[in-house]
Amino acid sequence: MELDKMDENDWKYHGEGNKSLVVSHVQHPRVLRLLKYPAEDSENPPQTAEQAYRQIQNIVDFSSNVMSSLLGEKFIHSGEVVKLPLEFVRQLSIKVQHQRPWRCDKVMDIYSGCALCLPNLTSPALHQPTHTPPLCIEIKPKCGFLPSPKHVSKDIKTKVCRYCMHQHYKQVANGKWKRRSFYCPLDLFSNRQRMHFAIKHLIEEPQNNFKVFKGGQCIYSSKEGSDESPDMNSLLHHLRPYFLHANNRINSHVTSKAVLNDFIQVSRGLPSDSVLFRILQTQMLDTLDIEGLYPLYRQVEQHLQDFPKETRLQIEGPYNEAFLEKLQKCPAEDDGSVEYAVAKVHQYRVAMTAKDCSIMVALVPSSEEEFSYSASILDLDPKPFDSIPRQLRLDQKIVTCYLRTGGALPKGPVREKEDCTLLFHPM
Repeated sequence: MELDKMDENDWKYHGEGNKSLVVSHVQHPRVLRLLKYPAEDSENPPQTAEQAYRQIQNIVDFSSNVMSSLLGEKFIHSGEVVKLPLEFVRQLSIKVQHQRPWRCDKVMDIYSGCALCLPNLTSPALHQPTHTPPLCIEIKPKCGFLPSPKHVSKDIKTKVCRYCMHQHYKQVANGKWKRRSFYCPLDLFSNRQRMHFAIKHLIEEPQNNFKVFKGGQCIYSSKEGSDESPDMNSLLHHLRPYFLHANNRINSHVTSKAVLNDFIQVSRGLPSDSVLFRILQTQMLDTLDIEGLYPLYRQVEQHLQDFPKETRLQIEGPYNEAFLEKLQKCPAEDDGSVEYAVAKVHQYRVAMTAKDCSIMVALVPSSEEEFSYSASILDLDPKPFDSIPRQLRLDQKIVTCYLRTGGALPKGPVREKEDCTLLFHPM
């Protein structure tokens, strides 16, 4: 990128999360990720340009020095921090504002000029423009295991996974999603039959856990708070040309069910022995659950109050080899030291990042019956130390809501057995 020749018309709205907004270049496979602030801070930015730069650099360091080591360097794209012309950023903010479908309680940072430049994983580099455009599937798998009963106060947490309980909370308590998803992460992190079952449910009710892109354009997703179901017929229309010749078919008449089944079967491209396995292993660094971790968080918090100039514990970085070593060399037993407490807090924060990451699988047709694929892991920001009390409160609300309703929802189909340890599902 030539930073002195930036033109807002070369960029378009791509998407956004809770803390950042993403724009993509209209010609080159690049995206810019810019910070967001609460709307009430729009006139007075909550941090300086130097602090914004450091925040984004921390994201890069955490991804490249910590998560890359745990998840595999070949799957990680850490990107680089760039300083953009302020006039370009302001004009870009105006341009994308009307394209933002939600989360407009926050505004784009137009003061620091700092952004994270990353490859656009919905437009993979292995794609040749003259050939059929690639399909890209984005999956946010969430937590794939149940906590040990040793550290939880409610037995239900050892039987029903956090995601499935959270579905009840989102519908019953705050109406965030109008329809329930029957996706369970434990299915995705399992055998092939259960993996296909998980992807089938992600397609049926994507929420913010499943998106499909074709040639860089999002063709299938859900909108938060919308009463409309995602358009399955439109998805099938896009997918049909990719699967006309699958299973030695010789005519163009392919049923919708067959197309959908072929699309789900391609999920063997999610290599469970590498990407999913590494994500699960990293998630399982959370050995105590939030309930078991919270007393250690309080111990570290008290230590920081007693020694406010303490930096060797690396609570908010720097995210370097020393940080990684602290969490990897954590003693097996609690010896009462602040070093043990810090190591467990670091492990928990890394695990939370792995529980909230996304997988992008690019499927590029290489012949009439085959796809070549590449897998990447994204959304690997460090979770703030001071978010831990909020995590505990949310956990308590989710479990309480689930127990109060008995796992029942006011409307919608009832799952035959509300237990995530169920090993087999009817297909």
